[in-house]
Amino acid sequence: MNYGNIKNTDIANGEGVRVTLFVSGCTHHCKNCFNPETWDFNYGTAFTEETENKIIELLKPTYIKGLTLLGGEPFEPQNQKTLLPFIKKIREIYKDTKNIWSYTGYVYDKDLVKGGRAYTDCTDELLSLIDILVDGPFIEAKKNIMLKFRGSSNQRVIDLKNTLKLGKICLYMQ
Repeated sequence: MNYGNIKNTDIANGEGVRVTLFVSGCTHHCKNCFNPETWDFNYGTAFTEETENKIIELLKPTYIKGLTLLGGEPFEPQNQKTLLPFIKKIREIYKDTKNIWSYTGYVYDKDLVKGGRAYTDCTDELLSLIDILVDGPFIEAKKNIMLKFRGSSNQRVIDLKNTLKLGKICLYMQ
C-alpha cells in the first residue's frame, strides 16, 4: 500500500486534533473528488514500518485525539490487508485513549458486509477497531458545505462501536 500524505495536526477530518493518513488507491472516482491524485494505487510513498512508527510517534501528545484514515480509499480490499495489522498495533499501544475514524466511499451496510463488493477476510476485524465510520461516496449533486465531517448529504457519520454492539446503524451525534 502507498500513501499520499500524513497530516500531523488535522481538525477537519474528525473531532479534535488528529493525525490523518491519506492512503492511495480508490476505484470510486467520485466527480469533483477533493483528492483525485490518490485514486492511483501507486501514488505517493510506500507505507512501511517506518511510516507506522512515525504515525505512532505523532499520536503520542495528549492533545491528539486520534487517527483518521482517508484517501484514496482505506477499504479497497488491498488497503484493508495492510491497514488491519497497523490499526491493531495502534489499538494495542493506545488502548482506548485515542479514537479512530475512517472515511470510505463504500456504503457500510451494503458494501462492507459479507457478500459486499469490498468485503474481505479483514473487513469485520478492521471495522471492529474503528470508532467512527463516515460512509458513502461523495455525490456532487448532494454537496453541502454546512455538513460536519462529510461532503455530501448521502454520507453518514456512523458510531461504529454502537452499530456493531446493537446490530443496527447508529449515527454519531456531533
